[in-house]
Amino acid sequence: MRSIRNYFYAAVAGFLFAGTLAQAAQLSGTVTNRTTGKPASGDPVVLVEPMTGMTEVAHTTVDASGHYTLNRPSNAPALVKVTHQGAEYFSDAPQSGTVPDIAVFDVAPKVDGVFIEADVLELEAQNGQLHVIERYFVHNTSMPPRTQWSPKSFEIVLPTEAQLESAQGQRPSSGSLPTTLKLQPNGPAGHYAFNFPIQPDEGDKNTQFNISYTIPYSGKFTFRPQMSLNAQSVGVLLPKSIAFTAGTGSVFTPINQDPNIQTFVAKNAVPGKALEFTISGTGSMPREDQNGQVAGQQEASVPGGQPGGGIGQPINTPDPLSKYKWWILGGLALVFVVAAAFLLRKPAGVAGVVVASGSGTAVSAAPAYSASVPTSPAAKNGALLSVLKEELFALESEKLTGTVSPAEYAETKAALETVLKRALKNSS
Repeated sequence: MRSIRNYFYAAVAGFLFAGTLAQAAQLSGTVTNRTTGKPASGDPVVLVEPMTGMTEVAHTTVDASGHYTLNRPSNAPALVKVTHQGAEYFSDAPQSGTVPDIAVFDVAPKVDGVFIEADVLELEAQNGQLHVIERYFVHNTSMPPRTQWSPKSFEIVLPTEAQLESAQGQRPSSGSLPTTLKLQPNGPAGHYAFNFPIQPDEGDKNTQFNISYTIPYSGKFTFRPQMSLNAQSVGVLLPKSIAFTAGTGSVFTPINQDPNIQTFVAKNAVPGKALEFTISGTGSMPREDQNGQVAGQQEASVPGGQPGGGIGQPINTPDPLSKYKWWILGGLALVFVVAAAFLLRKPAGVAGVVVASGSGTAVSAAPAYSASVPTSPAAKNGALLSVLKEELFALESEKLTGTVSPAEYAETKAALETVLKRALKNSS
């Protein structure tokens, strides 16, 4: 990482003031209404630049045959947005040429075939506060396919004491990034709604909602999850030092294949069905040290003196949450960092960043930089953006694995963001 960072600072010195002239290019593509199987004629199409606050830089409409063309005014990162019956659909915009086909769907406030595959809560308790990251994996298997969308597309219930920190939604489309959202109050205290479309599944990809919140904590707290839709499973992940007790009438099965955390799962949760569990004690989720080994978590007092409440681990029991482990344990990614890495193009000669999900560890592959220094302004700026991309991913990986101090992380991230904004300004 240090060698990469040294290269980054050298690259900044050489490339910071290199810019590229904006060159207009033509984009074309096709939009199909998958509900009807017909061209989405008349739908508005907009070219937006997400790094400048989703600025709209070009407009057109889909013609009778489902085609459209747009003039791209600059080479800044951009997305093509199509709006159909109020719901928005996106595709990454190439520098020129053909945009990947965009599928849209008819919209309804409620559609059949929408359900929760998993509601997963990750818990930590320290210093008088309980920190919760809760994620919902929502399927839309409607036939014919339709998008469920309204101001109350997805309703949730949180503990009345919860103090919201953040909320995000992520579409099922390939390459989709989390979108920061504002949860809308929805009746009694603790009731909220997402104003976010639940699009039909795309292959094995579904819509994901995640929220982060805190609760005042005196050493013990009882959760009473309430489902707005049928849920195949409700999962709870917590440190070994926190005790877990299922409430009366609630059945949670321990699935502790990971030796460093506890996992409890309740199956077939439905609206109106009682579901309850209590936690006690304190502790944080394990982090990985610089050698890739799991560092010991903070020990804390647990009633009965036995971490995890003394519940045994079933033998050869499949973990129904295993498919989510990397996404769950990775924490809430910084949307700015991820968006920058996704939207910035990577020229030849730079190896990508690899994320290995099997072990739940982010691995940053060492970039293989070309020995020759680019000479044209466009090549210089592209090289700088590529270095920035690699650095942002590597820095975020270091944060997740605990190998960078909070002070160094904040200082380096601020510097990277400043240079990134400058480079993007020059590239436009």
